[in-house]
Amino acid sequence: MSDQTPLVAPPKKRGRLYALIAIAVAVVIAIIVAITFAVSSGSDSSDAAGSTAGDDAITEGRGSPDEPVKIGVVGASDPYWEVYKEAAADAGISVEIVDFTDYAQPNPALTEGDLDLNQFQHIIYLAQYNESAGQDLTPVGATAIYPLGLYSTKYTSLDDIQDGETVAVPSDASNLARALLVLQAAGLIELEDGGSPFSTVDDVLDTSKVEVITLEAALTPTSLPDVAAAVINNDFVEDANLSFEDALATDDPADPSAQPYINIFAARAEDKDDEVLLELVDIFQKTQAVTDGVLEVSGGTAVLATTPVSELEESLATVQESYAATQ
Repeated sequence: MSDQTPLVAPPKKRGRLYALIAIAVAVVIAIIVAITFAVSSGSDSSDAAGSTAGDDAITEGRGSPDEPVKIGVVGASDPYWEVYKEAAADAGISVEIVDFTDYAQPNPALTEGDLDLNQFQHIIYLAQYNESAGQDLTPVGATAIYPLGLYSTKYTSLDDIQDGETVAVPSDASNLARALLVLQAAGLIELEDGGSPFSTVDDVLDTSKVEVITLEAALTPTSLPDVAAAVINNDFVEDANLSFEDALATDDPADPSAQPYINIFAARAEDKDDEVLLELVDIFQKTQAVTDGVLEVSGGTAVLATTPVSELEESLATVQESYAATQ
């Protein structure tokens, strides 16, 4: 037995098992560390993104500091325009508000490329401009409907206005017609066939109580010492040291028939889908401090509007077609 080959010792199964367990634990620990690092990195990235989300300013092109979006208005002194510029800046868009003294200027300036947007007119005014000038400016957003009021520094009641006295109205076609409808509703004039959004002074019947004269819209407030009353656009009421509550008569901006008088942002047709311009409309409509400012300067009389652009375009097309038929 002494020359018998010794038996080979059997493998130590328990030692191998411990080794496998140690390796598995190490792998699990490595995975946990990797996941923890990834989550931490992702959180840091999210925090970084969140901290700069409002600072992603447009660095070139329309809306950049070198090329601010130019918006033409009548009444840039209204405080909400500064609030609006700040809200746009917070969104990374540079805006320049360009002031005009009368309604005849902003549409040609937009047509010629001196502006990117304007915001001063309602749909009827734009329809008449497009048709008369052969242009295709288009609405890209709604703002509000403002009432049109009749004011007097001589009288406190419609009944005080005497037969044969004179009343002034704005001379631009769309506001002229609207003013005549206000006067008719107040019982001061009668219009041929009941009047329309395209009525003129030639449609004022001889049976009317007062005479009507036309003046540039910005001049109707200054005419008050010389006339019995004047229809004054909302933009010029407070500038004339008048109070909205003093109006002897107004139309109703909440009436569904007033939709053609919704004030709008207008752009050139080729820019109607421009993302920067559409974002600026969105900022105007959704910034509470801006809309509060709009209501404040209107003496609480404005009716804010967020009418879809498709409806604004449809209204413009209808009004423009009707206006063309009268020419």
